Amino acid sequence: MTTITKTDPGPALPPGEEPSRNCPLCPRLAAFRDQWRARQPSWFNAPVPSFGPADARLLIVGLAPGLQGANRTGRPFTGDHAGLLLYDTLIHYGFARGKFEARPDDGLELIDARISNAVRCVPPENKPTTLEIATCRPFLQATFAEMTQRRAIVALGRIAHDSVCTALGLKRSANAFGHGATHPVDGAGLKLFDSYHCSRYNTNTGVLTPVMFRAVFASVRAHLDGT
Repeated sequence: MTTITKTDPGPALPPGEEPSRNCPLCPRLAAFRDQWRARQPSWFNAPVPSFGPADARLLIVGLAPGLQGANRTGRPFTGDHAGLLLYDTLIHYGFARGKFEARPDDGLELIDARISNAVRCVPPENKPTTLEIATCRPFLQATFAEMTQRRAIVALGRIAHDSVCTALGLKRSANAFGHGATHPVDGAGLKLFDSYHCSRYNTNTGVLTPVMFRAVFASVRAHLDGT
């Protein structure tokens, strides 16, 4: 029998709540956002909301919007390299339909899947601080609370994994991050799946290959098909 050790995840927001367009909670991120609004006024330049149906069983959690990706387009993993492998894999395993053309009006739909980020605003150099991750975590908790049918969470990278664990009240010491690792979350069949982030750096250096990435989602599909 698996023993699931939990810690107090902290205060929660109403289910599904997203940060406002001018969210002031992280001063450094707000200042960076304002800087890019002045430089690129046609970009989205705001906290990026979750993408996909709230009644999905799968939630994918990334780190934060990319500067010229989701921060520009307003849709997670859309407009930069990381989305190429992610959306191709989701289509392959039946979690998306349509054609991914790296723009929010390409008509791509998620099926039984949703995508969000641990931090909703783009951070300088793609590196949020520990405080910024903690400050944004209630919005991740609100996403969890809204997804009442959730059965699988895929964390892309260690930071996303750690934030998910804290948001769910799981002890990180008992749920170490590792590519391909799985962690039971509760007695209702919810599992956390780990993957290296599908960033350009990871894929170009071979840290993450398409085969490795697809293996994670094959395990997710098998888990969901068995529930």
